[in-house]
Amino acid sequence: MIDFTQVPSPCFVLEEAKLRANLTLIDSVQQQAGIQIILALKGFSMYSAFPLVKQYLSGATASSLNEIKLVNEYMGVKAHTYIPAIRDDEFAEILERSSHLTFNSLSQWERFKNRVAGSGVSCGIRVNPQYSEVATDMYNPCVPGSRLGVTRDLIGDRLPDGIEGIHFHTLCENDSYTLERTLEALESRFSDLLHQAKWVNMGGGHLMTREGYNTDHLIQLLIAFRKKYDVQVILEPGSAIGWQTGVLVSTVLDMVDSQGIEVAILDTSFAAHMPDTLEMPYKPRILDAYHEPVAGKPTYRFGGMTCLAGDFMGDYSFDTPLQVGDPIIFDDMIHYTMVKTTTFNGVNLPSIGIWKENGSFQLVKTFGYESFKDRLS
Repeated sequence: MIDFTQVPSPCFVLEEAKLRANLTLIDSVQQQAGIQIILALKGFSMYSAFPLVKQYLSGATASSLNEIKLVNEYMGVKAHTYIPAIRDDEFAEILERSSHLTFNSLSQWERFKNRVAGSGVSCGIRVNPQYSEVATDMYNPCVPGSRLGVTRDLIGDRLPDGIEGIHFHTLCENDSYTLERTLEALESRFSDLLHQAKWVNMGGGHLMTREGYNTDHLIQLLIAFRKKYDVQVILEPGSAIGWQTGVLVSTVLDMVDSQGIEVAILDTSFAAHMPDTLEMPYKPRILDAYHEPVAGKPTYRFGGMTCLAGDFMGDYSFDTPLQVGDPIIFDDMIHYTMVKTTTFNGVNLPSIGIWKENGSFQLVKTFGYESFKDRLS
């Protein structure tokens, strides 16, 4: 249990014990299924925790040269790389720093294939099975007009010479039954090409650390697929790694009566520090608060500290009235949160810390003016 009196505000706090529990479960799946599960940096890039991650996962996937460098430096391995469109001036370094390289289009493969030859890097192609159960279009890579992956009609009867792998990513915090239906769609279109591949990367979105997820079903599904096509299977979850492993600590700075609505303004921002809450959108849980308004109880809308009119979230009820200086703890704020923070309006980024397994708090990093200034010129 975190002692929040030891934590500055605002601050992301990772609970080391909860991260280890997630990694233990994920490692159990990869061992039983005979597959490889790697870390997706786009969901969890907290490199101060990579020493723990490396005890359970042997690799990581990156979608930019900067992420690749972070994998090399802090995971100590070459990256599984997928970039929607590769810059010519970065290609040589991307190739040097990668063990696997997935191309998003056949045109990109044709452009770079001669430079890959002799490198020892295993190359793949991302495919679009034209099936996804993701409800939010912003997170659905299979909507008409999607730029992500190659549809079946664009590939002939053979994988292009030099392509060893097939990659797809159509899930977003889904379960194994969604994966099962996705594999049926994939096989209906790409079965012949799957038999030609050496590896299949099933991307991320496999939320196996969520309570109620049927990992036994996932394991059997992966074993059957691996044996049917005689391929190495790779999963690269993002959310599952950091799922429910930490919080964002904030503080009430001011209380405002806005035409009968009580607004508590915080020292953090939904737009700058929790953008997924507005993009997905979803309403984050707050510790010791009622997730929905309760008649007769003190109820508040929470506002961020930027001047963006839409930088707010509501409404929550409490057993007792809030006061200026009260802590507000947003739950499950480690995955897909730190990786998206900005310094919009010049607001400071939240600090980053770890609540260690021995019951102590480690402040890993703080931010100030230089962090804001370095993004501008």
